[in-house]
Amino acid sequence: MTEHALSGQETYDPNRLLDTLLEKMNLKNDAALSRMLEVAPPVISKIRHRRLPIGASLLIRMHETTGMSIRELRDLMGDRRTKYRLSDAQGKPKPAEVAPAGGGQPTHFH
Repeated sequence: MTEHALSGQETYDPNRLLDTLLEKMNLKNDAALSRMLEVAPPVISKIRHRRLPIGASLLIRMHETTGMSIRELRDLMGDRRTKYRLSDAQGKPKPAEVAPAGGGQPTHFH
């Protein structure tokens, strides 16, 4: 299995973030952390082994659960990026859909 792009950064260490969360929330292990964050236990394991990046939704959940800022959470995992790259598909408006002839909704007469 290949590592994600962020794992190539020398400063990236998701374990530091996860360990800090365990300590801050007085949790015993990763299973308790996964329950607190409402994710499946394998998600935490994959993050620890750098097979899965910490995505935006999980980062937001960590923020909501702990009250720590997103910046603080990102600093703990060593993510020093100031900008994120978006794919070409993100941020572009969707193509306009063509409305069916006759105004769209079928008319029913009784």
